[in-house]
Amino acid sequence: MDIMTKNDKKKRIENDSIGPIEISSTALWGPQTERSRRNFTTGEKMPLVIIKALLQIKKAAAQANSELGELKKNKAEGIIAAIDQLNLLSDEHLRSHFPLVVYQTGSGTHTNMNVNEVVAHLANQQQPQLSVLPNDDVNKGQSSNDLFATSMNVAAAQAIIEVKAACKKMIQTLTEQKQKYWDTVKIGRTHLQDATPVTFGQELSGYQSMLVHDLDFIEEIEPSLHELAIGATAVGTGVNAHPKLAEKIAAQLSVSYQISFTTDMNKFYGLAAHSQLNAMHGVLKTLAADLMKIANDLRFLASGPRAGYGELSIPANEPGSSIMPGKVNPTQAEALTMAAARVIGNDTTIAVASSQGNFEMNVYKPVLIMSFLESANLLAGTIEAFTEKCLRGLQANESHMKELVDQSLMLVTALAPHIGYDESAKIAQKAEKEGITLKEAALSSGKVSSQQFAAWVKPLAMTHIEQTDEF
Repeated sequence: MDIMTKNDKKKRIENDSIGPIEISSTALWGPQTERSRRNFTTGEKMPLVIIKALLQIKKAAAQANSELGELKKNKAEGIIAAIDQLNLLSDEHLRSHFPLVVYQTGSGTHTNMNVNEVVAHLANQQQPQLSVLPNDDVNKGQSSNDLFATSMNVAAAQAIIEVKAACKKMIQTLTEQKQKYWDTVKIGRTHLQDATPVTFGQELSGYQSMLVHDLDFIEEIEPSLHELAIGATAVGTGVNAHPKLAEKIAAQLSVSYQISFTTDMNKFYGLAAHSQLNAMHGVLKTLAADLMKIANDLRFLASGPRAGYGELSIPANEPGSSIMPGKVNPTQAEALTMAAARVIGNDTTIAVASSQGNFEMNVYKPVLIMSFLESANLLAGTIEAFTEKCLRGLQANESHMKELVDQSLMLVTALAPHIGYDESAKIAQKAEKEGITLKEAALSSGKVSSQQFAAWVKPLAMTHIEQTDEF
């Protein structure tokens, strides 16, 4: 059966507790969806991943309610068949049946009812004798309050898997580049000023460790996303739900998503707070901050090619200018840092949303999960693109790195243990003031011989590379 919503001018009248309302004759939704569609018109559409999660939860609920004797088997089968048909649709086609925006009721009730109405309508189209009802049958044993909260965690858990995968790819690429350039000496920098030498591999190892720690933070908090509020119904007491319903739904979702979901949680917490999402997004913010630092370092080190640091060459993925021929820009770094900025902003939205709502329920659910999913999707996508289109093709300009090391005045640090800090400082200042090399200044000071300078000033040895854990 083709269930595409077609544009026509025919209308039907449906009633809800408010009264009658006119709806397009081809729309699968009902009166509550239509009221929301008219009353809330601003902002992004509800993410389809939430719609898909709600469909899976309702499919699991229909099966569980049937097994528990709470719903007639033929009605459960009709609901499941309708959901299976919806699951076969393309995202574009699916969206045509779920038109509501994020900025609606803070419980997500309108979207829950949108799903209830579409599923019921489609089930009745397929088998009119069933008389499936949106509230009594599709929503059996559920409330928008626990159902939408459950869909939030299901969607977030899926999104985090993608973020983890992208992080692992970046860590692997950093590991490969670190090993490639482990012995390549370059000048270190602190306070944007020359410092003692490091190797480029050591520098990359710091970036690698950032991502490893971020991944550890994600995996530490991740299990909390698997705790589902389903079974709480309206206020956390589980009123109108079979005592075993939640457990059965969680078991079915675990099979569907290959994630170990559980309902073993305080249900009042599950409705009133979204601490898991807030905490996890705090880690995403931390990841974004680390990515901002890494991308900035690499694009600054690649600045030039002749008037910047010029230590790195980045892949030329596309022309960099509409007016300057041959220009190459660090576009992947720019995309990644813009995404990081958005994630940092979303963290404020999520923190405020998590703190709000009164008494038994948080009522900022839609904007909270939309912001979370946007952050996760942005990070997963931009990390992967940055890894494949920038980091993997990064090349060190080793000759230029050596040139900068040889010219550095901070090699004087190697003299300090032998002639003292003050005498070493005088040598560095003399070299800088007179525009001569550090070696020339050291020899003219009379404090250091040519043999001593050669023995003491060894850039690679100054990196203590043998004491650094390469892996």
